[in-house]
Parts: sequence; C-alpha cells; structure tokens
Amino acid sequence: MEVKRCSLRKSLSSRHSRSTNELESDDDAGPTNLDSIEPGLWLGNLTAAMDLDMLEDRKINYILTVDSCPLPRNILSIPSIKTMYVQVTDIPCEDLLSHFEDTYKFISEGQTNGVVLVHCYFGVSRSATIVIAYFMKKYQMPFNEAFEMVKKQRRFVGPNKGFEAQLKLYERMSYQIDRSNAQFRMYRLAIAADKVRKVKILPQDCLDVVKPDPALITVKPDPLVYRCRKCRRIVALASNIVPHVAREKPSWKTENWPPIDPGKSLCNLTYFVEPMTWMKPALHSEQGKIYCPKCDSKIGSFSWIMGCQCPCGAKVSPAFYLAPSKVEWSNFVQNVQVTV
Repeated sequence: MEVKRCSLRKSLSSRHSRSTNELESDDDAGPTNLDSIEPGLWLGNLTAAMDLDMLEDRKINYILTVDSCPLPRNILSIPSIKTMYVQVTDIPCEDLLSHFEDTYKFISEGQTNGVVLVHCYFGVSRSATIVIAYFMKKYQMPFNEAFEMVKKQRRFVGPNKGFEAQLKLYERMSYQIDRSNAQFRMYRLAIAADKVRKVKILPQDCLDVVKPDPALITVKPDPLVYRCRKCRRIVALASNIVPHVAREKPSWKTENWPPIDPGKSLCNLTYFVEPMTWMKPALHSEQGKIYCPKCDSKIGSFSWIMGCQCPCGAKVSPAFYLAPSKVEWSNFVQNVQVTV
C-alpha cells in the first residue's frame, strides 16, 4: 500500500502541472488505490473503479463516479454492479452541493445492500467531498469532524476550496438542501453566472434560479411587494430581494448572511433582486436593461458577469437591480391581479 501511495503522490504532482483544459487520460490516474472509510464504503481513484479483480475481491456492487467522464462500458454493463454518475470537474466553481441528497441516498442504499465504492479521478477532492457530505448527514456532524473522520482513513483527501465552502453551507442548512435558504439561492445564482460566462446564455440546468412572476402568485403572497411607479404592476416580492450591507459584498460563503449585527443595517439605495420570469432579456443575454413587462418603462438593469456596485459601495455579482426611483413598495397585495 505504501508503494501505491507514493505513486499517487507523483500522480497528484503531475495533475497540477497539466493544463486544466487538458482531458484526463486513464493512464495518469496511477495504480489501483482505495481505502476503506467504514464497513461497506470505500473511497478510491478511477483505476480502482476499473479493476475487475479488485471489485470482485472486495465484493463491491455499487459504484458512484464523480468525474468529468463516465466509466467505460465494460464496467457499466456488469449486471451485478449498480452505478451512479455525477459529471463534474475538479474546479472550485463546480456545483457538487446540489447532488448531496441523491448521492446520500445512493451510498446509503449501497451500504444496506452490499459494498460501495465512491471514486473520482484520484480519489482526493470530488469523491472525498461526496463522502464527507455523506458522513455529515448520516452522523449529523459538522464539516470539520466529518473531514477528520474521512481523512483518518484516507490521508490524501482534500476537497478544493470551492467544495469545502459548499460543505460548510451544507452544514449551515442542517445537512439538507433548503431551496428557500437565502445563501443557497445566492449560491445557485453564482453557479448560474459562471455558466453564463462560459456559454453566453442561461443554461437549462440553471433555470431554478429564475423565480416565478410575482404578479401571478395568488397563494400565500408576500405581505410586501414592489410595484412599477408608472403603472403599479407588481415586479418583485419582499422574498425576491437580495439583501446587502453598505460597503460589504454579499456572499453565500459568509457564515451568516445577512449578518446579524446591531451595528449594521441593510442598505436600500438599490433594490437587488433575483431574476424573474418576466425579465425576458436576462434569460438570453449577459447584461442589459430591465423594463416593466406592462408599461415598458425602464426600471433597472442586470449583469450576470460584471455585476453592479451600489452607491453605498457594495459590489453585487451577478446583479439584477430595480432603481428605487422607478419602483415603490406596498404592503397591500390583491388576491388576483390581471397583468399584460
């Protein structure tokens, strides 16, 4: 095993020297390398997942692949092995957090019905993140404790900084995906912005960040709404506001946001909001103006990439903002509002 670990260290060094755009080849993953994390759960590299003798010897019948490419067909076609594939690369802006619930169920089922191998390319960052998240939920333990438990069994584990931040957010959400959580919504916006930066348009797998038209919500509407000053059309709910503090950049990585601090107050010089379905240009462009969907008055702007700086000094990115001079808030909501 020590020889294998030395080989893994060499492989890890070669990974950092390669271009991030270079495709990973199976030969670079090194020799079969895996460690038992707890009974029925192994964590290893790509080569381990393709080692038929090893899989049979350890009675592995569940394989969870967390990699940029799926396993080869000869492994996927084995009838006695159930597989799951999560396609991600090992970069901080990749979204692993959204997969924690599904991977938890897969690993739990695998341990109940047999033996599970969780792997990525080297078994260091992506797959380790999934196993740490599994331990956090299974044992209801904070990130630091779960990380140490896994690292004790496989000393090479080391989630990249982005995955570590995602695990800490998972902890703040009490080990579940809470889509109503303000920081999780900010996190998904950040993920969406990164994808818009690459493909110049909001992809289908990020449409969850676009919220429903608030003017059409009739079941349990927010008591506070924002309307176009010109035509009084509802353009946002209080829950659509992305709060920010003067001179501080809001971030999903912050331990508490908005910060609970008596000495700080939320800024209202600019109304930053989540993107909504009525903001048609925001779904097809990187940046532009926001117009009222009823009277076509300009009421704000948006930028997925550059963001926007509030007069208070806070930089918000991505940014979808409504100018306070163009909208007004109201604490009365009609049960039904007809919109054009």
